[in-house]
Amino acid sequence: MGHSEERAEGAGPFTTRLTWRLAAGDTAIWESRAARKRGTLAVRPAGATRTSPRRADAPALVRLRRLNNIAAVSFLLGGALFALGAVLAQFSSRRPTVTATIYFVGGAFFTLGGYASLVQAINAPRRESAAGALTTHRFRWWSYEPGRIDWLTTFLLFAGTLVFGVNLLDSFLQGLTARQMNRLVWAPDMIGCLLFLISGQLAVVEICHRLLCLHRRSLGWWIVAVNQFGSVLFMVSAVAAFTRPETDSLVSVGIANGGTLTGALCFAVAGVLQAFESP
Repeated sequence: MGHSEERAEGAGPFTTRLTWRLAAGDTAIWESRAARKRGTLAVRPAGATRTSPRRADAPALVRLRRLNNIAAVSFLLGGALFALGAVLAQFSSRRPTVTATIYFVGGAFFTLGGYASLVQAINAPRRESAAGALTTHRFRWWSYEPGRIDWLTTFLLFAGTLVFGVNLLDSFLQGLTARQMNRLVWAPDMIGCLLFLISGQLAVVEICHRLLCLHRRSLGWWIVAVNQFGSVLFMVSAVAAFTRPETDSLVSVGIANGGTLTGALCFAVAGVLQAFESP
């Protein structure tokens, strides 16, 4: 056949990096995140020590760039609005509806960012042969590909934003008992945070090719790490936002608002960084 598969890397059932020999003796390296974010794979000429990127065609790169920009701006705006909502919730309790509205609009931007990330993964150029090139397919708004780690991590992120939407809508309700608050507001918040954490860990696996790593010179790694840290802070906030039935008060208002504020800022910062991770 003129080529041979050399090594497949990843974790669990997911392959995140493939290395194989081309017919001319060159070595091709495909990585999941590089393909879906930058539309590239790497090729190392025979006898060389450094690789050079081999890009997908121009329409694919334009598509990825546009979707990346939509996601980056959406996460920046969503994070900024969530941070503003947390500050108002902590220091101004006179207008809870205003705070809820700010959170809801921020959540809408998070949902848009999550969906743009999913569509980017769906339409990323594919490595479908051993020829050392990426293939571009027709544009799609939806697919079901849970065997691909890039699809699964972005799908869970998008699903988490939708669950947060339930939480944010229910937060407009007034006069709820402690049990109703926990069922209608707190429970969706916890589920959304859990989906964010799972999505973030899959993103870590995708870029690390194992469960954990430290790549301080990689922009993609910093984006993933900052987002995952933000997800952890959101989970801390959600735990602290549980309403105790015996007192009708949150476990800790300060921790709940502080976790939301710092977690939201993490997503905003990652949104800024993401703008630079494009073709």
